[in-house]
Amino acid sequence: MKRPHLKHVLAACSAAVVMMSASAFATTIGVSMAYFDDNFLNTLRQAMADQAKSMPDVKIQFEDARGDTGRQLSQVQNFVAQKVDAIIINTTDSSATGRMTQIISAAGIPLVYVNRKPAEDTLPEKVVFVGSDENVSGTLEAEELAKQLNYKGNVAIMMGELATNAAELRTKGVEKVVAKYPGMKIVQKQTANFLRAQALDLMNNWIVSGEKIDAVAANNDEMAIGAILALQQAGISPKKVLVGGIDATADALAEMKDGNLAVTVFQDARGQGRGALESAVKLAKGEKVEKNVMVPFQLVTKDNYKQFMGN
Repeated sequence: MKRPHLKHVLAACSAAVVMMSASAFATTIGVSMAYFDDNFLNTLRQAMADQAKSMPDVKIQFEDARGDTGRQLSQVQNFVAQKVDAIIINTTDSSATGRMTQIISAAGIPLVYVNRKPAEDTLPEKVVFVGSDENVSGTLEAEELAKQLNYKGNVAIMMGELATNAAELRTKGVEKVVAKYPGMKIVQKQTANFLRAQALDLMNNWIVSGEKIDAVAANNDEMAIGAILALQQAGISPKKVLVGGIDATADALAEMKDGNLAVTVFQDARGQGRGALESAVKLAKGEKVEKNVMVPFQLVTKDNYKQFMGN
């Protein structure tokens, strides 16, 4: 039997070492999402998955918390037990982040909160937030609605999940704008939990109550679309009751194209997703990352909506 040449043996060994090294130094990222079935969050998750494909040394593992804080905490504990290199969390409850931050930091694992800001005013070392300034989104939405109303009219606010920082700040933004104009006032303010079906029911209730509403400022596009569906079922023109949303999802832009949605605000889900993964990988490698990586909001109206299609 012919013995292999020494240089061939060395070459094979070198290739094996390279493969083992690549595997050994692969960066594993655990991601817990508040929901998989939310349109905006699905886009954010897909952006992370797409970004990971362009990073051959990165492995990403997604978990669906299904809106359950206890489930999300369990997922975090599992990631820590697996000794992942970094963790990304899209929190179900902004007020419940303290415990998760504590567990992850104690394990020495870098942490990135994405889209929904944690409750802590000061984040520990190797913990960052990637998202957008929610103080801006509600303000942009309400200012455009006010403009289209000629600064006069009754406004109803559809709030998202009350446990989220986004719902709180978007609502405050709308309230501050309405308070600026003497001819405007808020006549309704209730939650529909960021969900289209709940918003449809809530809007139906408002219609049946007979209260005069000139504009609906929804904390997100899903609720805005729910309000639009209810108004359509009741035979009420989109010119009679203006509806605004936030996120500039594909469904919302389709409604704007049809003349049903007065305003939305582009929140860059893909930008946030890519930024979250890139930040997590940098932290895992010991590189420095800004504590707050902010992706700007942009106003979307009938005049510029086409440029946001496909984003």
